[in-house]
Amino acid sequence: MNIFEHYLFSLSEAPISILDNGIPLNKYTSLDLSETNKELKGVKITNPDACQIYIEEEVLNKDNALVAYGGYLEKRNIYADKSSFSGNEETIRNIHLGIDYWAKAGTNVIVPLEGVVHSFKNNNTSGDYGPTIILEHNLKGEQFYTLYGHLSIESLNNIVVGELLTKGDVLAQLGTPDINVNYAPHLHFQVIKDLGNYKGDYPGVCNQKDTTFYRNNCPNPNLLIKL
Repeated sequence: MNIFEHYLFSLSEAPISILDNGIPLNKYTSLDLSETNKELKGVKITNPDACQIYIEEEVLNKDNALVAYGGYLEKRNIYADKSSFSGNEETIRNIHLGIDYWAKAGTNVIVPLEGVVHSFKNNNTSGDYGPTIILEHNLKGEQFYTLYGHLSIESLNNIVVGELLTKGDVLAQLGTPDINVNYAPHLHFQVIKDLGNYKGDYPGVCNQKDTTFYRNNCPNPNLLIKL
Protein backbone atom coordinates (compact mmCIF):
# COMPACT_ATOMS: atom_id res chain seq x y z
CA MET A 1 0.00 0.00 0.00
CA ASN A 2 1.10 3.58 -0.63
CA ILE A 3 0.99 6.33 2.03
CA PHE A 4 -2.58 7.42 1.28
CA GLU A 5 -3.84 3.83 1.26
CA HIS A 6 -2.26 3.25 4.67
CA TYR A 7 -3.92 6.45 5.90
CA LEU A 8 -7.32 5.38 4.54
CA PHE A 9 -6.98 1.96 6.14
CA SER A 10 -6.19 3.59 9.51
CA LEU A 11 -9.48 5.49 9.64
CA SER A 12 -11.61 2.48 10.60
CA GLU A 13 -10.97 -0.55 12.76
CA ALA A 14 -14.15 -2.50 12.01
CA PRO A 15 -16.38 -2.98 8.95
CA ILE A 16 -18.64 0.00 8.17
CA SER A 17 -22.29 -0.18 7.11
CA ILE A 18 -22.73 2.04 4.09
CA LEU A 19 -26.37 1.12 3.52
CA ASP A 20 -29.35 0.98 5.88
CA ASN A 21 -28.17 0.16 9.40
CA GLY A 22 -31.01 -2.35 9.61
CA ILE A 23 -29.15 -4.55 7.11
CA PRO A 24 -26.59 -6.63 9.05
CA LEU A 25 -23.16 -7.00 7.51
CA ASN A 26 -23.65 -10.77 7.18
CA LYS A 27 -26.35 -9.98 4.61
CA TYR A 28 -23.75 -8.47 2.22
CA THR A 29 -22.30 -10.77 -0.44
CA SER A 30 -19.69 -10.22 -3.13
CA LEU A 31 -20.62 -9.74 -6.79
CA ASP A 32 -18.54 -10.12 -9.96
CA LEU A 33 -19.73 -8.07 -12.95
CA SER A 34 -16.44 -8.29 -14.84
CA GLU A 35 -16.26 -9.32 -18.46
CA THR A 36 -14.52 -12.54 -17.39
CA ASN A 37 -17.50 -13.78 -15.35
CA LYS A 38 -18.82 -16.71 -17.38
CA GLU A 39 -22.14 -16.61 -15.49
CA LEU A 40 -22.96 -13.37 -17.32
CA LYS A 41 -22.84 -15.02 -20.73
CA GLY A 42 -26.30 -14.66 -22.19
CA VAL A 43 -27.33 -12.01 -19.65
CA LYS A 44 -28.14 -8.66 -21.24
CA ILE A 45 -26.22 -6.90 -18.52
CA THR A 46 -26.71 -3.42 -20.04
CA ASN A 47 -30.46 -3.75 -19.47
CA PRO A 48 -31.35 -2.64 -15.90
CA ASP A 49 -34.16 -5.17 -15.55
CA ALA A 50 -32.01 -8.07 -16.74
CA CYS A 51 -29.15 -6.91 -14.52
CA GLN A 52 -31.41 -6.70 -11.48
CA ILE A 53 -32.92 -10.14 -12.14
CA TYR A 54 -29.44 -11.65 -12.35
CA ILE A 55 -28.32 -9.98 -9.11
CA GLU A 56 -31.45 -10.94 -7.22
CA GLU A 57 -31.88 -14.51 -8.48
CA GLU A 58 -28.31 -15.65 -9.10
CA VAL A 59 -26.51 -13.79 -6.32
CA LEU A 60 -28.68 -12.44 -3.49
CA ASN A 61 -31.20 -15.28 -3.26
CA LYS A 62 -28.55 -17.98 -3.56
CA ASP A 63 -26.45 -16.39 -0.81
CA ASN A 64 -29.43 -15.41 1.39
CA ALA A 65 -28.20 -11.81 1.17
CA LEU A 66 -29.73 -8.34 0.83
CA VAL A 67 -26.79 -6.40 -0.63
CA ALA A 68 -24.37 -7.44 -3.40
CA TYR A 69 -21.14 -5.47 -3.57
CA GLY A 70 -17.91 -5.26 -5.55
CA GLY A 71 -16.46 -3.84 -8.70
CA TYR A 72 -13.26 -2.00 -7.86
CA LEU A 73 -11.08 -1.91 -11.02
CA GLU A 74 -13.39 -4.41 -12.72
CA LYS A 75 -13.31 -4.36 -16.50
CA ARG A 76 -17.01 -4.45 -17.36
CA ASN A 77 -19.36 -4.85 -20.31
CA ILE A 78 -22.20 -3.05 -18.53
CA TYR A 79 -21.33 0.23 -20.27
CA ALA A 80 -21.23 -1.22 -23.79
CA ASP A 81 -24.52 0.38 -24.93
CA LYS A 82 -23.66 3.86 -23.64
CA SER A 83 -22.10 6.23 -26.17
CA SER A 84 -20.16 8.28 -23.61
CA PHE A 85 -18.10 5.19 -22.74
CA SER A 86 -17.27 4.10 -26.30
CA GLY A 87 -13.91 4.17 -28.07
CA ASN A 88 -11.20 1.93 -29.40
CA GLU A 89 -9.51 -0.81 -27.35
CA GLU A 90 -7.24 1.73 -25.64
CA THR A 91 -9.69 4.56 -25.02
CA ILE A 92 -12.96 2.75 -24.24
CA ARG A 93 -14.02 3.52 -20.67
CA ASN A 94 -14.87 0.22 -18.97
CA ILE A 95 -12.70 0.02 -15.82
CA HIS A 96 -14.73 0.75 -12.69
CA LEU A 97 -13.13 3.02 -10.06
CA GLY A 98 -15.43 2.56 -7.07
CA ILE A 99 -17.38 -0.14 -5.30
CA ASP A 100 -21.03 -0.70 -6.13
CA TYR A 101 -23.58 -1.78 -3.53
CA TRP A 102 -26.63 -3.29 -5.24
CA ALA A 103 -29.85 -3.22 -3.19
CA LYS A 104 -33.49 -2.22 -3.49
CA ALA A 105 -34.42 1.29 -4.62
CA GLY A 106 -35.15 3.51 -1.63
CA THR A 107 -32.54 1.86 0.60
CA ASN A 108 -30.86 4.41 2.87
CA VAL A 109 -27.26 5.42 2.20
CA ILE A 110 -25.29 5.94 5.43
CA VAL A 111 -22.42 8.39 6.01
CA PRO A 112 -19.30 6.26 6.72
CA LEU A 113 -17.14 9.04 8.19
CA GLU A 114 -17.61 12.57 9.47
CA GLY A 115 -17.53 15.09 6.63
CA VAL A 116 -19.15 18.14 5.08
CA VAL A 117 -21.17 18.38 1.90
CA HIS A 118 -18.78 19.55 -0.80
CA SER A 119 -21.17 19.53 -3.75
CA PHE A 120 -24.08 17.74 -5.39
CA LYS A 121 -25.54 17.45 -8.88
CA ASN A 122 -28.00 15.49 -10.97
CA ASN A 123 -25.73 13.96 -13.63
CA ASN A 124 -28.66 12.88 -15.78
CA THR A 125 -26.94 11.96 -19.05
CA SER A 126 -27.61 8.33 -19.98
CA GLY A 127 -25.01 6.07 -18.36
CA ASP A 128 -23.91 8.70 -15.82
CA TYR A 129 -24.53 8.77 -12.05
CA GLY A 130 -27.89 10.48 -11.90
CA PRO A 131 -28.22 12.31 -8.55
CA THR A 132 -24.79 12.52 -6.91
CA ILE A 133 -23.39 13.82 -3.64
CA ILE A 134 -19.72 14.44 -2.77
CA LEU A 135 -18.51 14.77 0.81
CA GLU A 136 -15.25 16.39 1.90
CA HIS A 137 -13.38 14.81 4.80
CA ASN A 138 -10.63 16.39 6.92
CA LEU A 139 -9.38 13.76 9.35
CA LYS A 140 -6.00 13.27 11.02
CA GLY A 141 -4.58 16.21 9.09
CA GLU A 142 -5.52 14.85 5.65
CA GLN A 143 -8.19 15.92 3.17
CA PHE A 144 -10.02 13.62 0.77
CA TYR A 145 -13.46 13.11 -0.74
CA THR A 146 -16.12 10.44 -1.06
CA LEU A 147 -18.63 10.25 -3.91
CA TYR A 148 -22.13 8.73 -3.76
CA GLY A 149 -23.85 8.15 -7.10
CA HIS A 150 -27.15 6.71 -8.41
CA LEU A 151 -29.26 8.28 -5.67
CA SER A 152 -32.93 9.23 -5.68
CA ILE A 153 -33.81 12.70 -6.91
CA GLU A 154 -35.35 13.43 -3.49
CA SER A 155 -31.89 12.95 -1.97
CA LEU A 156 -30.88 16.34 -3.38
CA ASN A 157 -33.92 18.26 -2.12
CA ASN A 158 -32.74 19.34 1.33
CA ILE A 159 -28.97 18.98 1.18
CA VAL A 160 -26.82 22.08 1.76
CA VAL A 161 -23.20 22.70 0.73
CA GLY A 162 -21.08 22.97 3.86
CA GLU A 163 -23.50 20.94 5.99
CA LEU A 164 -21.69 18.84 8.60
CA LEU A 165 -22.58 15.15 8.63
CA THR A 166 -21.44 12.61 11.20
CA LYS A 167 -20.76 8.90 10.87
CA GLY A 168 -24.05 6.98 10.81
CA ASP A 169 -26.22 9.82 9.48
CA VAL A 170 -28.62 9.04 6.64
CA LEU A 171 -27.24 10.80 3.56
CA ALA A 172 -29.61 9.71 0.79
CA GLN A 173 -31.61 6.87 -0.74
CA LEU A 174 -30.96 4.69 -3.78
CA GLY A 175 -32.68 5.74 -6.98
CA THR A 176 -34.75 3.82 -9.51
CA PRO A 177 -33.46 3.09 -13.06
CA ASP A 178 -35.39 6.01 -14.56
CA ILE A 179 -33.64 8.38 -12.16
CA ASN A 180 -30.17 6.80 -11.98
CA VAL A 181 -30.04 6.88 -15.80
CA ASN A 182 -30.61 3.26 -16.78
CA TYR A 183 -28.94 1.11 -14.14
CA ALA A 184 -30.41 -1.37 -11.69
CA PRO A 185 -30.64 0.27 -8.21
CA HIS A 186 -27.27 0.55 -6.50
CA LEU A 187 -24.87 2.93 -4.77
CA HIS A 188 -21.62 3.84 -6.50
CA PHE A 189 -19.17 4.68 -3.70
CA GLN A 190 -15.76 6.09 -4.54
CA VAL A 191 -12.85 7.55 -2.57
CA ILE A 192 -11.04 10.44 -4.25
CA LYS A 193 -7.77 11.91 -3.00
CA ASP A 194 -7.67 14.99 -5.25
CA LEU A 195 -11.01 16.17 -6.63
CA GLY A 196 -9.49 18.91 -8.77
CA ASN A 197 -12.11 21.37 -10.01
CA TYR A 198 -14.97 18.88 -10.11
CA LYS A 199 -18.23 19.65 -8.33
CA GLY A 200 -20.97 17.07 -7.94
CA ASP A 201 -19.18 14.79 -10.36
CA TYR A 202 -15.94 12.89 -10.94
CA PRO A 203 -15.07 10.05 -13.36
CA GLY A 204 -16.21 6.70 -12.01
CA VAL A 205 -15.00 4.66 -14.97
CA CYS A 206 -11.73 5.05 -16.88
CA ASN A 207 -9.92 3.61 -19.86
CA GLN A 208 -6.94 1.27 -19.85
CA LYS A 209 -4.30 3.91 -20.51
CA ASP A 210 -5.40 6.11 -17.56
CA THR A 211 -5.79 3.30 -15.03
CA THR A 212 -2.54 3.97 -13.14
CA PHE A 213 -3.45 7.61 -12.51
CA TYR A 214 -6.97 6.84 -11.33
CA ARG A 215 -5.91 3.85 -9.24
CA ASN A 216 -3.55 6.16 -7.32
CA ASN A 217 -6.12 8.96 -6.96
CA CYS A 218 -9.06 6.65 -6.22
CA PRO A 219 -7.86 3.81 -3.97
CA ASN A 220 -9.94 0.76 -3.14
CA PRO A 221 -12.85 1.95 -0.96
CA ASN A 222 -12.75 -1.33 0.91
CA LEU A 223 -9.59 -0.16 2.65
CA LEU A 224 -12.02 2.04 4.58
CA ILE A 225 -15.23 -0.03 4.56
CA LYS A 226 -13.49 -3.35 5.35
CA LEU A 227 -16.20 -5.77 4.22
